[in-house]
Amino acid sequence: MPGKFGEWNQATIGEDLKPYRRAADFIEGSGLDDTILRPAWLTDEDEVHYEITAKGQPFKGTVVSRKSVADLITRIVTRPDRYVGESLGVNKPGSDGDKPSFM
Repeated sequence: MPGKFGEWNQATIGEDLKPYRRAADFIEGSGLDDTILRPAWLTDEDEVHYEITAKGQPFKGTVVSRKSVADLITRIVTRPDRYVGESLGVNKPGSDGDKPSFM
């Protein structure tokens, strides 16, 4: 994650993310058909409003609603071939900042 948000995120949960990074590396190297989701900080907002970024693109935003992540998962389940082998960042457009808006 870039910039001030990346620094804040690393200081706040950086150590907690290590097992997830190892798991993602293992899954990506497994040869399985997979899609990895990397959501921003989750909110309980009653909205479906998100954008995705591919692995290697700068991560955008600081938050995304659980409902938005559920929508993306539903789309993947109904069309499993759509994002095979991809690692997708998921965020609410325009939520860029130094830390999540609820912090």
